[in-house]
Amino acid sequence: MPRLAALQAVLLAAGCLSNSGGFGSDRAARDDAGLLDGGARDLDASSGESVCERWLADRADLAEGAWSGSAASCDPGEILEPGPENALRLVNLYRYLAGLAPVIRDPALDAAAQACALMMHAEGRLSHDPTTDWACYSAQGADGAARSLEDLAPVVAAIDVYMIDPGNETTLGHRRNILSQWLQAVGIGSTDRASCLSTDIPSQWIEGFIAWPPPGQFPMEAIEPLPWLGSLDDVGWSIQTTTIDLAAAEVTVRNAQDDVLPVEVWQLEPGYGSSYAIAIRPTGWSMQPGTYRVDVAGVDPPIAYEFQVVDCR
Repeated sequence: MPRLAALQAVLLAAGCLSNSGGFGSDRAARDDAGLLDGGARDLDASSGESVCERWLADRADLAEGAWSGSAASCDPGEILEPGPENALRLVNLYRYLAGLAPVIRDPALDAAAQACALMMHAEGRLSHDPTTDWACYSAQGADGAARSLEDLAPVVAAIDVYMIDPGNETTLGHRRNILSQWLQAVGIGSTDRASCLSTDIPSQWIEGFIAWPPPGQFPMEAIEPLPWLGSLDDVGWSIQTTTIDLAAAEVTVRNAQDDVLPVEVWQLEPGYGSSYAIAIRPTGWSMQPGTYRVDVAGVDPPIAYEFQVVDCR
């Protein structure tokens, strides 16, 4: 069981994930339970060194690999290192921040993703259901497209795009798939202008929820990882689950001073890495270094968690 899911299960059983009590009561309960370890990312740690060191180390090399193929001859080629290694490291960095287990690369998924990336490059647009009249069409590429996250950018940059997910405010589907508990392996395909990230889809979900920003420490730099991309605050945070019906969710966000901060909340479409999901968008304010508490009422069991934004510069 991933660490965050295990933490949530214990907190739920202990009654610590509730819709009552201030910051101090929850933090004391977590301390008493001995749950503020590396996996839970201790909210009381002032420096944020463990999270920031991981963030800085995993983002030290964001180079895209050279592409050996050709759209003119419909040769998918391959994306050379360090591109695939850097992309996989970013996927696992984001999963680490959410308390999820790392994923591996699958050669069969890699091949489908590479054929998919060639088609998106050659056609100059994206589709999960390309037709046979597409440039450089192949059955393998179509299979990859049906199971891939896609972007008109090389794969390393695309991982950050997926995690902010601009333009997908009704689903936040790219982010939700990367943060799915069931995700075990990915396929990485890329040209110099398009990429596909193929995923496996076993039907399994561990009880609990996945939030973004997640409980624990969260790098300030993850709010806007690329200067041209836009902000997580602008697109929306997310909570996803397959075991807690969020249809009647009522969300309250507080800062460390216990001030209620205004937010907009909306339901996300099902079927993108989880059965239930909501988006949360700050209204008239944006995240700054400090601690925030999120309470979700109207659901069974209620959800409550804290996260601490830390400056990793």
